[in-house]
Amino acid sequence: MAHNWDDLRLFLAVAREQSLSGAGKVLRLDPATLGRRVARLEKTLQVGLFVKSPQGYALTEAGVQLMERAEVAERAMRLATSEVAVESDHLTGQIRIGAPDGCANFLLPQVCAQIVANNPDLDIQIVALPRVFNLSRREADMAIGVSAPTAGRLVVQKITDYQLHLAASETYLEARAPVQHLADLKDHRLVGYIPDMIFDRELDYLAELGGARVPMASNSVSVQVNMIRQGGGIGVVHDFSLGFAPGVRRILTDKFGLKRAFYLIRHEDDQRNLRLSRFAHALSTGLRAEVARLEALN
Repeated sequence: MAHNWDDLRLFLAVAREQSLSGAGKVLRLDPATLGRRVARLEKTLQVGLFVKSPQGYALTEAGVQLMERAEVAERAMRLATSEVAVESDHLTGQIRIGAPDGCANFLLPQVCAQIVANNPDLDIQIVALPRVFNLSRREADMAIGVSAPTAGRLVVQKITDYQLHLAASETYLEARAPVQHLADLKDHRLVGYIPDMIFDRELDYLAELGGARVPMASNSVSVQVNMIRQGGGIGVVHDFSLGFAPGVRRILTDKFGLKRAFYLIRHEDDQRNLRLSRFAHALSTGLRAEVARLEALN
């Protein structure tokens, strides 16, 4: 089976996702078809690679050994094709980006729309999830993070800083007691993250205010912005999101503000991939420009 890379590629996806449905989503293959391919691989090798159960697909000892060899083959394949000359100035194929939902909702759509306009044969997939992406499991070709990871075979590049401030809707502020000092926040409803679902310490914005109770909470930044728009309370918002939230304005800007950064995270094996490097440059350049444009509106 050493010559059949496609079977090894499918095997790796099932091993990493631990289910046919999860691997099928990554590969864009029907789970039933994927199951038949796995069964065929096991029959050809005359060994069981997975223990199947209602909980998913767990590797057998033989499966673990094959996974180690398949990952070596995967790295070799990526290296072998990484420096193949690009035939034109246009990017083609499919690229998947993982990103926190604030970036995915308020920045990536317009940045990626421009990239696709310049590269009509390119398909971009944006996966917006409130968690850290695992590039070693190839959940995405690259990811945007709010902190720089220090473990794993990753290459990290800072993209840009961005600003956050307290904000509330005009209707909420008109109906409630004035907010002139940070101490006044104790008399107001706060909007923020669900405390036990904060996946990165850089997102624990309200800790800067003393960790007060959060009556309206979500694990999604865009949901928080909409809560604030509907008069739910006062929350910490990205300055670049305010252009998408009419009727919401910043408050106490001279007393409270945060600066955070976006980082582009790539797998170490992709450093010499010219196609992904060109896309990464376009993405980083576009994000820097878009953050600057939207923040200048405030």
